[in-house]
Amino acid sequence: MKKIGKRLLLVCLAIALTACAEEERVAQPSAPEAEGAAVIQYITEVDPYQGWALWPDKGKLYEGKHPHGAFLTTYVSSGALPAITGKAGVIPDRAFVVKENYTPEKKLAAVTVMYKLKGYNPSGGDWYWLKYGADGTIEKQGMVEGCIGCHTAVKDNDWLFTGPVK
Repeated sequence: MKKIGKRLLLVCLAIALTACAEEERVAQPSAPEAEGAAVIQYITEVDPYQGWALWPDKGKLYEGKHPHGAFLTTYVSSGALPAITGKAGVIPDRAFVVKENYTPEKKLAAVTVMYKLKGYNPSGGDWYWLKYGADGTIEKQGMVEGCIGCHTAVKDNDWLFTGPVK
């Protein structure tokens, strides 16, 4: 009887762990491919970026500069935050940095997205770049030369100007 009880307990435990793992897998939405509409849907509907943490030590509507805007608010996905706070040196695969770009009147003008995708563009830090207007219209996406050209100046900081990641 003792052997049967132990085996039954182990089987029940295995079933419970499998169910928990399945629940966790379902709860974690899979990140999108490198395509503007899919990225926008992901960061606005699947895992809304406005619920993410702000870039550490940056509040909402901090002073910005061209080409992003007079004021900025920068959000980081749950995958990016530990890399930033832990000074890991690089943002991990499938993590996001989303920047709201505001006019001098503090009106949202555009949203710019940096999305890390391992193997996407090694010479550009493996970042996928996206800019879309306040109305959701995609203005730029992909391996955007202007973004890459400017951010090359901080490639030793994983292509990020907002703050140190090392």
